[in-house]
Amino acid sequence: MKILLVEDDKTIATGLEYSLQQDQFSTVLCHDVASAKKIISEGLSQFALCLFDVSLPDGTGYELCQYVKEISDIPVIFLTASDDEVNIVMGLDMGADDYITKPFRIRELLSRIKSVLRRYQKQGQPNTMIAIHNIKINTLEGKVYKQGNEVDLTALEYRLLLIFANHIGQVLSRNQLLERIWDIAGDFVNDNTLTVYIKRLREKLEDNPQNPTIIKTVRGLGYKVGE
Repeated sequence: MKILLVEDDKTIATGLEYSLQQDQFSTVLCHDVASAKKIISEGLSQFALCLFDVSLPDGTGYELCQYVKEISDIPVIFLTASDDEVNIVMGLDMGADDYITKPFRIRELLSRIKSVLRRYQKQGQPNTMIAIHNIKINTLEGKVYKQGNEVDLTALEYRLLLIFANHIGQVLSRNQLLERIWDIAGDFVNDNTLTVYIKRLREKLEDNPQNPTIIKTVRGLGYKVGE
């Protein structure tokens, strides 16, 4: 699998490139936005994943992420020196699949990369039964079961659950959820309504809605359904 790596710090870039290649990934390395855009425009389809530093000498990783997502839905992970919530949420809202804050351990980065790639591979395969903890979703029948017993969900609750089920392991911001519910349902859902629907889903799916283990809140970022 080939990864597009964009990192302006040449020492960090060399170390990352070596580690990725040791783990059987092939890499194309760029040090700025201009050269990365040239590579992307010439053949984005050759890459399985993009790894973008946020701060670059002639622009930002956000700009590159937006450029990539306009062409293809391939995964993007941000490398950022800042763990500021605003910056992280901005990246997730632009369609990034994950982020990792510098300094980081290379094993953690490799784990994040493989997790994101697994998620995309699963999404590319037709799957009529999705399992999340003790919850099973039969997408052919449009039915949800908890420990074998059918759970009665409204149409919008079911759609919201499907969004989570198709992004297992990924942090979804409230804005991302609102946009996707709007697109799928064609109904108006505001921020307060989203809170109500997540609360109802937890009440129907969680063993202890006050301490959720399925739909988890990621403080300051959004929500995440674990594998």
